[in-house]
Amino acid sequence: MKKHSVARATALAAFTALVLSACSTGADGGAGASGDCEPAGEPVTLTFTSWLPGVEEAVAIWNEENPDIQVEVQTGPNGNSGTYQNFFNQLEAGNAPDLGQIEFDALPNFRVQDGLANIAACEGVADAESTFIDWTWSQVTFGEEDSVYAIPQDIGPEALYYRADLFEEAGIAVPTTWEEYRTAAEQIRALGGYITNFSQGDVNAFAGLVWQNGGQWFANDGEAWDVTLDSPESIEVAEYWQGLIEDDLVATYPTFTDEWNNGANSGELWSWVSAVWGANTVISGAPDQAGNWAVAPMPQWEAGASAAGNWGGSTTAVFSGGENTYEAAQFALWLNTDPEALASMNATANIYPATVDGGELEAFQGGLDYFGGQAIYEVFAEAGANVNPDFVWGPTMTQTYNDVADGFSAALSGDGTLMDALLAGQEATIAALQAQAIPVQE
Repeated sequence: MKKHSVARATALAAFTALVLSACSTGADGGAGASGDCEPAGEPVTLTFTSWLPGVEEAVAIWNEENPDIQVEVQTGPNGNSGTYQNFFNQLEAGNAPDLGQIEFDALPNFRVQDGLANIAACEGVADAESTFIDWTWSQVTFGEEDSVYAIPQDIGPEALYYRADLFEEAGIAVPTTWEEYRTAAEQIRALGGYITNFSQGDVNAFAGLVWQNGGQWFANDGEAWDVTLDSPESIEVAEYWQGLIEDDLVATYPTFTDEWNNGANSGELWSWVSAVWGANTVISGAPDQAGNWAVAPMPQWEAGASAAGNWGGSTTAVFSGGENTYEAAQFALWLNTDPEALASMNATANIYPATVDGGELEAFQGGLDYFGGQAIYEVFAEAGANVNPDFVWGPTMTQTYNDVADGFSAALSGDGTLMDALLAGQEATIAALQAQAIPVQE
């Protein structure tokens, strides 16, 4: 663990230096500086944009208890489906909301664009560090002194959702390795189903698989960024899934669509490697299968291993340029630490808190009826402990995701491969970094 901590600190410090070299205003004032953070001294109304299902219920608790700091919720699609671009457009136009939901992997994009307020000086924020899992706190500070750019909300340790009833009826063992997973895929395909779905749009899910395999997509040494979408670990994952696609062993529906839900609800799709928040997706997408789905650890590349990937996890960020930074920071801190707020968001969206003690909340104890009474959070708690904390996100992840997704789309149409998509994404990412004057290793 000490080795991880040292590596993470080094990587984040290097990230800071490189990003600040590209920021136009962040280092010397405005959003990037930790300055005063004083109350407005009068009632204020904040705007908060999120795609978290039912987050309005948690916000209602805050509004009831804080009549002088009211929060209005604006909902939208998930970040990469349009909300992030809206944020960038609003920041450029000077009309961004006070707060926004931003995933950990996209946060560096907003830091590079100087779109985040530094809330370190706001009451209670810096003191909250020990409240959060250390790697999540590191990702909202970028290793900078006296800096906090968002409050961690939830994490996304991954596991295997699977149809326990179908596996049992077919006499197929729940796979514990990726080799077993392919064998099971062949058996299930012979029965007319698919073991799972591979989506062109979920590049961040693919990144989680690379993460589990010990790969990295970005690294830096303080001098320049090293882009490694073509790392051996990354290519190994791509070749594995390319084989499943070419052999028609996986479906290729866009995830989170009616087609995909129908597959999960009808029994066509037998499993899904996803994050803890995916429980809400399964429950809402496959309502007819209550009691039939279960959760197991992710399949492993080596038998007996216990590595887990991470997909998503979000923060609540305060955008730069707002007039009520103090009030916004207080709300962000409350939303992601208050037991009642966390329980509410778990109930409506199955989030798993980024706080150290989040898993101890009553909401995460015991079994869930939908999953046959299984205590699924025990599986995800173990997965969370097995996620490599040193995975580094690059400063242009939105662009990287878009470029790789284009390549994945072509691969699913038979024009190229997943490996081609990674190589093209690498070239495009290097070009994007260089276009922003961010140093890149040759």
